[in-house]
Amino acid sequence: MYKNLVNERKIFGTDGVRGTANVEPVTAETALKLGRAAAHVFKSRTPLPRGHDRHKIVIGKDTRLSGYMLENAIAAGVLSMGVDVLMIGPLPTPGVAYITRSLRADAGIVLTASHNPYEDNGIKFFQHDGYKLDDAVEAEIEDLVFSGAIENIRPTAHEIGKAMRIDDALGRYIEYAKAAFPKGMTLEGLKVVVDAGHGATYKSTPCVLRELGARVTVLNNAPDGTNINKNCGSLYPEVMCEAVRKLSADVGIAHDGDGDRVQLCDETGTLVDGDDVLAITALDWLKRGALKKNTLVATVMSNLGLDFTLKNAGGQTVRTNVGDRYVLEKMLADDLNVGGEQSGHMIFRDFATTGDGIVAALQVLRIMMDSDKRLSELRQVMTKFPQLVVNVKVKAKPAWEALPDVLALVKDAEKTLGAEGRVFLRYSGTEPKARLLIEGRDGNQIKALADKITGRIRETIGA
Repeated sequence: MYKNLVNERKIFGTDGVRGTANVEPVTAETALKLGRAAAHVFKSRTPLPRGHDRHKIVIGKDTRLSGYMLENAIAAGVLSMGVDVLMIGPLPTPGVAYITRSLRADAGIVLTASHNPYEDNGIKFFQHDGYKLDDAVEAEIEDLVFSGAIENIRPTAHEIGKAMRIDDALGRYIEYAKAAFPKGMTLEGLKVVVDAGHGATYKSTPCVLRELGARVTVLNNAPDGTNINKNCGSLYPEVMCEAVRKLSADVGIAHDGDGDRVQLCDETGTLVDGDDVLAITALDWLKRGALKKNTLVATVMSNLGLDFTLKNAGGQTVRTNVGDRYVLEKMLADDLNVGGEQSGHMIFRDFATTGDGIVAALQVLRIMMDSDKRLSELRQVMTKFPQLVVNVKVKAKPAWEALPDVLALVKDAEKTLGAEGRVFLRYSGTEPKARLLIEGRDGNQIKALADKITGRIRETIGA
């Protein structure tokens, strides 16, 4: 069965293993195998333990019901290979990455499906330095899962690993996040609304902000295992925006389920998305001489206005494929320190090794306090091109070359838009959807072009 599954597709997607909980590959059985394989790979890559005595792997999770099942299964797999497990419970994904480094573990594992509904779950891995795995390591783990090559490796007696809970993980992460805000500066007088999305940030983000002096109103911070991301958080920022207007707050902060992304809103309740945050922070860092090589990293989904904004200020934007892992790969390859996605994944490498929603929010709050400007004023630094993003549910994901009618419409649209517009078509890496992004100077024009393209997609491969 496993050989057939791996021949059909890899279990690692663009951001770890993800799918419906208790359905392959997100089952207790496969989680156990992944734990065994990962423990073997990381143990063999560092023959001597990074800390004292024994090899160890950190396991954290978000607030999904299925996290209990997967946590125990993957822990059993790790322990069976003679590697200790440090269980830290619900913590944002960037918190797991940080604790992995802080405790000098061989690796970190986080159980989350990020912004997906509670029915889904996933498994993501971090290396000892807090960075996500590269493709070669993922392939090595996959091969061990499906080949059965480690079935005969079974430590016994005292060589079996032991599990322990780390009680101060949350406190460690809160102090780490606060360090991304300047010493001596406070958020005194700032009124903040936080929508935790019933996810992994429900304790950490309010604590960070309050300890920095802000007055905080928290929404959706009562996870019950089934309400994560449900009509709240960064997927539904209108909840945050309405609360900011109602409470006359200065700013709103909304997270996704695992806290690696953030959406903001200004004091008027107007959404400030990832592109706005990238523009605000990159210009500030550019002005202070802190933006490495005067270059910002964004994905192909970011608004064209971002490129013009950086160019006019003497900087530049480079683009990658969609996915924070590709943003990070480019940042590491070119030694750059600021990058992110329109969706709210933002990486500030001076502080973090992965996207971190509260660290990103603190960069904006620092600029607000430093400049004494409201967020509504700061977000005016970028003029966005009209942009339309349409998701189409599909029953299959054939190569676009196999759909010549769709490609013909895309080429016609590109010709019509010329140099001041663009069309980008791709499949989601985590959902059965085709995603079309189209930009141009004329909003009515791009909508008409989008309708033609998405209509043809629905006719050919629509679910």
